[in-house]
Amino acid sequence: MDQFTQEDFDRLLAMEHARKTAEITYAKDPYDANNLVKWGEALLELSQFQTVSDSKKMINEAISKLEESLMINPNKASALWSIGNANTSLGFLTPDFNEAQPHFTKARDYYQQAVDMDPANELYRKSMEVVEKAPQLHMEIHRQSQQNISGGAAPSNTRAAKKKKSSDLKYDICGWIILAVGIFAWVGMAKANLPPPPPPQTR
Repeated sequence: MDQFTQEDFDRLLAMEHARKTAEITYAKDPYDANNLVKWGEALLELSQFQTVSDSKKMINEAISKLEESLMINPNKASALWSIGNANTSLGFLTPDFNEAQPHFTKARDYYQQAVDMDPANELYRKSMEVVEKAPQLHMEIHRQSQQNISGGAAPSNTRAAKKKKSSDLKYDICGWIILAVGIFAWVGMAKANLPPPPPPQTR
């Protein structure tokens, strides 16, 4: 994920449009649980385009919207599942394994609640499989990152190299999240009838 592709840009536009639409809808009806879930999911997608610190803030904001939807409708399996996704993301964005592990545990708990509520949903069951592998993958990603950082930069370039590697790691992690969780989010959002993105500009 070294370059920002046209597909990334289109996705960013669509999610920003979904976020704004949800915000407007919320102002009219703050008790629309479905809208709050859409808002939270849009924020989760948008978080993948931020710096690590901004990404964490946006993920926590998404969790807040999703929890608000559960206060309105505690039986919202999609909200539980999305909070699981949010915690998975937070886990991968946290380098210290001991700090990351509670996020993976929370994610598993939320996925399990979603599965219990909707046992036939293959998406929720697949997420359970993914999060079971998350701690091992987390350790491997961060171990390789540390090896790369301590690997081969000249002394004068060490700080810049560390910054670049940190940035690369963020994109590696987000790439995994997109692959393992984001694909599921797209399927879920497509079923949730998101408002259409703005029309593409004509050349």
